[in-house]
Amino acid sequence: MMKQILSQAKPVVFDWHFPNVPVHRAQDSDPDGETTPQADVMVEEPEVAKPPMYAVVMYNDNYTPMEFVVYILQSEFRHSIDSAVEVMLTIHNNSKGIAGIYPKDIAETKAKKVNSLAHREGYPLLTQIEPHQGE
Repeated sequence: MMKQILSQAKPVVFDWHFPNVPVHRAQDSDPDGETTPQADVMVEEPEVAKPPMYAVVMYNDNYTPMEFVVYILQSEFRHSIDSAVEVMLTIHNNSKGIAGIYPKDIAETKAKKVNSLAHREGYPLLTQIEPHQGE
């Protein structure tokens, strides 16, 4: 008896927009009253592109103390002490260095915050963002 009931049950179909809500499939009616099941269509998941990434670049100057740059790298960019010192030395030796790589809105926010902190402390530290070509 149970097998007969299960074989007569209609399959439950889910809409990909709402995966947990069953869709009651409509069937086309012929003029004579018979119903024709609709064909199933495979829908491919939409491709989501990764956002373009931007490097937060800090520039060297002759007035901002190295300790302040290390502090900024640790507090704002979550570098370890060793990593922060390495980036600070890169900035010092190469005139600029990458503090971090983020999507554009996050990179802009971090650059503005660092510039504001430096200005508030009386340092001319300049931080800008540049498009970053990923690996």
